[in-house]
Order: sequence, then structure tokens, then C-alpha cells
Amino acid sequence: MPTGLVALLDDISVIAKAAAASIDDVGMAAAKAGSKAAGVVIDDAAVTPSYVTQFTPERELPIIWQITKGSLFNKLVILLPAALLLSQFLPWAVTPLLMLGGLYLCYEGAEKVLEKLGGEHHGETLADPIEDMAEFEKERIAGAVRTDFILSAEIMAIALSTVADKPLLSQAMALALVAVVITIAVYGTVALIVKMDDIGLHLVENGRTAAGKALGRGLLIAMPRLLSVLSVVGTAAMLWVGGQIVIHGMHELGLHGPYDLVHAGEEAVKGAVGTLGGVLGWLTNAVLSGIAGLILGAAIALVLHKVLKKEVGAEA
Repeated sequence: MPTGLVALLDDISVIAKAAAASIDDVGMAAAKAGSKAAGVVIDDAAVTPSYVTQFTPERELPIIWQITKGSLFNKLVILLPAALLLSQFLPWAVTPLLMLGGLYLCYEGAEKVLEKLGGEHHGETLADPIEDMAEFEKERIAGAVRTDFILSAEIMAIALSTVADKPLLSQAMALALVAVVITIAVYGTVALIVKMDDIGLHLVENGRTAAGKALGRGLLIAMPRLLSVLSVVGTAAMLWVGGQIVIHGMHELGLHGPYDLVHAGEEAVKGAVGTLGGVLGWLTNAVLSGIAGLILGAAIALVLHKVLKKEVGAEA
């Protein structure tokens, strides 16, 4: 019996070590996947605050919570099983689908740049009066969840490409971890951002010390500037990530020119600047990828809004 007990405990120890190693592998894979999806995450966090404009302060957090639940449903119920099926039965399709998502990011980023430069605005307008606030809220939440689905699909595709060599269970655990952590991080940050002006106003009106009131005024001043910065960062992130995804996908499909050009620029900067080579080399890669993304996105926007629009108008 003692020998049997020792053997059993030894087996349990081996299983526990294997489980711990598996969990560690999943955590590392999830962290790697999450870092690769960072650009899309930044864009998600930058876009979402716009969906709670025109609502009273007491409705902001409930709306964000509804969007958060929709995002989790998108990732865990729809996209996670789809990603696993794709990995098992159509692994060759991951790269082309990832490239399509990258092109979409390039297009969205380029449209924002073109609009800033005076181009025609193709997004939602807030000028129309709201007749039914409850219905407007439902439509706004539905629109946010649809936008989240596209961004979530890109996040999950990036994550899947990172853990594609792992066993199926490890893939599922890593993707689920990425989905939950990123959703909480994004919408927790969004909730903090949209309530920052309310917190600032509360401190200004009810702060007991001069420092508290000064902090409140600082938050009120910083809020619009923060939103502007987030908008710029989100646009840059879309172009950078989208361009990088397309270039890397072309490389995997045998078209090496753009990939070689970007990495040649990165290595040239690394070799020229010494100790800061790693940081400036990465920045060079991001800038060149962003430029490629802007060119691709602008070309897509031109086709959609000029060429196809004229053809549709001519047929009508």
C-alpha cells in the first residue's frame, strides 16, 4: 500500500507538472497573440467612446456593459469555434483571411486620414434629431457590437496565427484567454475614459481641497485632448497593423518584395543608430508598414467611393 500510494502521488506530481507547463505555454501563447493584436486593440479602445456620445451620464456605463457582453459573445461563441474549425480543416485559409482583415483595417485607417485632409465623410452623422432615445440606444449598441465583431475577428485571427502550431486544446485555451483579457482591458479602459469628465466635474464641484479641485479641472481639460490623441493613435495603429498583416501575408504566399524592403529598412536603421537600434528599427518597420497600409487603403477607398459609385450611378 505505501508503495502504491507513493506511486500514485508520483503520478499526480507528473500530471500536475504537465498541467502547469501546459498552462504556462497557454499563458505565453496568449501573451504573444495579444501583443501582436495590440494595434487592433488600440483602435478598438479609440473607436468605442464615440458610441456613448449624445447619452446622459447615467446611461454611459450600462451601454458600455451591453457592448462588452456583445463583444464577449462575438469572441467566445461565434469567433472562437470558427477559428478552431478553420485551424483544423482549412489551415491554409488563415493567411488569406488575415490579409482580408488587414486590407479592411488599411481601408478604415485611410478613410479617416482622407476625411481629415478634407475628403468626403462616409461615416455616421450626428446632425439628425433623435426622436426615440430608447430605440437610438439599441441601434447604437447594435452598431458598436457589429464594429466590434470585425475588430474581434481580426484579433482572433491574429491570435490564431500565433498559436496555430499548438494542440487544439491549447489553441482553444489561448484564444479564450486572449478574448476575455482583451475585452476586459478594452472596455474597462473605455469605461474609465468616458467617465473621466464626470469624475473631474465631481471633484471640481465637491472637492474638499484645492488639490482635488485642481485635479478635477485637469481631468476636464485633458478629456477632449485624450480623445483626440486616441483618435490619431487608433488611425495610426490601423494603418500599421493592416499594412504589416498584408505585407507578412504576401511574404508567406511567396511575394517577398514588400517584406524584404520593409525589413531592409529596419535592419539599416538598426545598424546605423547603435544602442537605440532595436527601438528605432521597430519604429521604422511600423512607419513603413503604415505607409504601405495608407497606400493600400487609399486605393481601396478610391475604388469604392469613386469608381464603383460612378458605375452604380450610371446604371441608375
